[in-house]
Amino acid sequence: MKRLFNSIYAYSFALISLFMAVSCSSDDPNFDYLNTAEIPSNLGLIVTPTTDNSGNVIFTPSALSASKFNLDFGDGSEPVSVVPGTNAVHAYQEGSFTATLTAENINGEVSPPLEQAVVVSFLAPENLEITVLPVAGDNFSISVSATATLAAGFEVYFGDQVDETPTPLMIAESVTHTYAETGTYEITVVALSGGSQTLEGTITVEIDNPVLLPLDFEDETLEYTFFDFAGAINTRITNPDPTGINTSANVVEFFKETGALVYAGTAIPLGENIDFSIGSTISMDVWTPIAGTTVKLKIENAANPNIAMEVDAFPTATNEWETLYFDFSGFDLSQEYAKIVVFFDFGNSGNDDTFYYDNIAQGTLPGAVVELPLDFENTAVPYEVFGFEGANSDIDENPDPTGINTSSRVVRTVKGVDAVFYAGTALPLQVPIVFDTTEKIKMKVWSPKADIPVRLKLENTNGDFVELDANTTTSNAWEELVWDFAGQNTAPEFTTVVVFFEFIVDLPGDGSTYYFDDIDYAN
Repeated sequence: MKRLFNSIYAYSFALISLFMAVSCSSDDPNFDYLNTAEIPSNLGLIVTPTTDNSGNVIFTPSALSASKFNLDFGDGSEPVSVVPGTNAVHAYQEGSFTATLTAENINGEVSPPLEQAVVVSFLAPENLEITVLPVAGDNFSISVSATATLAAGFEVYFGDQVDETPTPLMIAESVTHTYAETGTYEITVVALSGGSQTLEGTITVEIDNPVLLPLDFEDETLEYTFFDFAGAINTRITNPDPTGINTSANVVEFFKETGALVYAGTAIPLGENIDFSIGSTISMDVWTPIAGTTVKLKIENAANPNIAMEVDAFPTATNEWETLYFDFSGFDLSQEYAKIVVFFDFGNSGNDDTFYYDNIAQGTLPGAVVELPLDFENTAVPYEVFGFEGANSDIDENPDPTGINTSSRVVRTVKGVDAVFYAGTALPLQVPIVFDTTEKIKMKVWSPKADIPVRLKLENTNGDFVELDANTTTSNAWEELVWDFAGQNTAPEFTTVVVFFEFIVDLPGDGSTYYFDDIDYAN
């Protein structure tokens, strides 16, 4: 505990020095005034405990004829001296004590002692609030913090041990705890007052380690569950052939016993619904002794098996690992799907054949990447279209499939009313634009206005860019425009295409709708 008290100013010695100086100028020095100093009397001690649960008590002494006070706090700590007109502050533990005050006059004569009872009782903390947060990247760990009025500190019980020793938690800090197993735990936090008064609160947390895509079957903390049916037996095992594209440690063995039904398979529940907004294709590594056999992947709703979709793939290799792709882009991906169902040699009865699979993940079909040419037709390609500064842009049906553009999907952009003149559309690429044989880019556009500038800008994250305008020549019909970037710095690789319609400085948007399609290199 910290002890605060005022220093003593020995003004009595200053007075003595003053009178000695006067006496030196006199032939008859007189110190009789010292004999008239009375022994201090009428002692008083005001005791004021603070109300902040610090344990501090303020002592204000008083007396007649006192040049200083001596104060013993009564708790075994060192006594202190106090100058008249000041006070002393002392921090106590909780309890009852007897403080003793004496006063001295200028001659050092001491008064009879005055005893004063001191009772220190801490108030119970109030308004306890407990905060439990997950630890990023660790499903088994949590971080706990707490606040409470009048709290001097906290103790935390995490609820996963018998006769648990509490973990200290300081004010404005947090403590982290890692659970050994999944489950539901009750966390108890005790707010301390510095004394016997406390305030306790509890909060329940669920430690969950859900099985999610991608499924690589490597995590020893996960509980992979296989619901086998119709004669299929699935077991997580050590990879029997860690070669080629799959050298991972663990895989799943799919054994289709003799007499198993043609639809024998297994269902793997996931902890969350699959987010198909990040990709509509599922990939899976397989190992099969039978080439050309049907491998079926089915995706189901967690509660209703009638909400489902399935795609077949056909391995071309035997006795080696191969990646198969299952494209679900043609299905209703707005439904909730949280179950993976795997079938091997679908359509044939079991014959004691053993298959293996691993690395079930959302992926992209081979070749289904965002690169030139951009025709927006393949729904498996993860196109991203970003309108900005008042432009509303998205992939849409071709509103006028005639003339030079009869394709079904194009990009629509609406330049909103009062949108800034540089409102436009950005399209990130996965494969950059490289000008090695040409410096020209072409694009089909549909505009309700003729003779307006369409700016094409190519840029990258390093700040490199080229940009150029080309004017439309017709209205309400498809036409192809060409931008020749010769003379500009086309050496960098460009990873974003940006399109601006009616790029005229300070001309705001008027709500017009434009379309573009088929961005590609031009000769």
